[in-house]
Amino acid sequence: MNLVKVNITNGFYPINIESGRLDYLDHSIPEDATSIAIITNSTVGGLYGKRVRDVLLRTGKNVFYVELPDGEKYKDWITLNKIFDSLLSFKLDRRAVLVALGGGVIGDMTGFAASVYMRGIRFIQVPTTLLAQVDSSVGGKTAINHPMGKNMIGSFYQPISVEIDTDVLTTLAPREISAGLAEVVKYGLILDYDFWEWCENNVNNLLGLDEIAIEYAVKRSCELKSYIVGEDEKESGIRAILNLGHTFGHAIESGLGYGKWLHGEAVGCGLVQAAELSAYSIGFKETDVARVRYMVSSIGCPSKAPNFGLDRWLELMLLDKKNDSGEIRFILMKKIGEAVIQNVSNDAIEYVLNKTATGLF
Repeated sequence: MNLVKVNITNGFYPINIESGRLDYLDHSIPEDATSIAIITNSTVGGLYGKRVRDVLLRTGKNVFYVELPDGEKYKDWITLNKIFDSLLSFKLDRRAVLVALGGGVIGDMTGFAASVYMRGIRFIQVPTTLLAQVDSSVGGKTAINHPMGKNMIGSFYQPISVEIDTDVLTTLAPREISAGLAEVVKYGLILDYDFWEWCENNVNNLLGLDEIAIEYAVKRSCELKSYIVGEDEKESGIRAILNLGHTFGHAIESGLGYGKWLHGEAVGCGLVQAAELSAYSIGFKETDVARVRYMVSSIGCPSKAPNFGLDRWLELMLLDKKNDSGEIRFILMKKIGEAVIQNVSNDAIEYVLNKTATGLF
C-alpha cells in the first residue's frame, strides 16, 4: 500500500492508495463513530454500493445509505438538501461519519454537508474517478455550484482520510480517464518538470490503465497536491497555482452548462489556453506551448474552446474565486514546472481567445 500524508493545521490525515482498498474501508472508521452514512450516486452505487456497505457493516455500527442522481448538474442546493433530509431522518449525531463514495461531485457535496451538519461531523473520501483520486478528494475543498459560477458556495473542510482503490478505474469510460489525466499532467506543469516528462513518455500506459503507471501517477499527484496543501491549506497564497487552466476551464463549464464537458476536459482545454497566455504575457516558450497542446490532445481532451465572445468570456471569468478587487487573476507558467499568479490585460485574453476558441460548440 502507498501512503501519502496531508499536513494540516491540526495534524495530518492519510491518503491510502491500494489495489482492492474498498475491501478494507472498515479499518478507516474511528472506533467512537456512532453510525456511518454512505453518500453515493446511482451509477457508483450500482457498481460498489452493496460491496462497500457489507464491508462497513463489519464495524458493527449502523450503516445508512444515501443515493443521489448522477451528474454535475445535480451539484446544487436541491440535491445537497436531500443529504440533510436523509441525515436528519436517520437521526445521525455529531459522532457519525459520512463516507463519500463517488467522483468529485459526490466528494464535494458530502464534504460540504459534513462541514455544516450539526456544525461539523467527520467524513471520509472514497474517490472512484481518476480526477477525484488525484485532485478533488485531497485538500478539503468542498462546494456546490451556483447558476452564476462553479463551486462558488462551499467551505474548506478536511476529511479524516482518503481511501483510493485504483481497481475502480477499470469501470470508467475512456472519457473519464482523459478528464482525470488533465489534472495529472497539470501537476507536472506547475511543480515538477520530471513528472511532466514522465507523463509525456507514458501517455499510452496511462490511457491503457497500466497498473504500475497509474499507481505512480496517482501517488505522485497526491504527493504534489499534499505538499501545496501543507504550505497553504486555505488558498491564501501558493495553493492558487493548483488552478492552472481552471479560470478558462470553469468559464467553459459555466458557459456551456454544467455537465456538457467534464471538468477535466474543460481544464485540459484551459491548460492550452493558459500556455498561450503565458507565452503572450511572460515569455513561456512557444515550443512548450506546442508540448502542452500535444499532450492535451494525446490524453483525449479538447484543445479548442467554445467561442462565447470576449464579453461573455470576461463575464464568466470575473466570477472566478481567485479574482481580487474585480481583476481577473490567472495562473501562468514561466516554464514547465514553475507557475506564478498574475493579472493580465483584456488585450492578452482577447489574443488567446482568438487563437484557442472556435464557433463549433
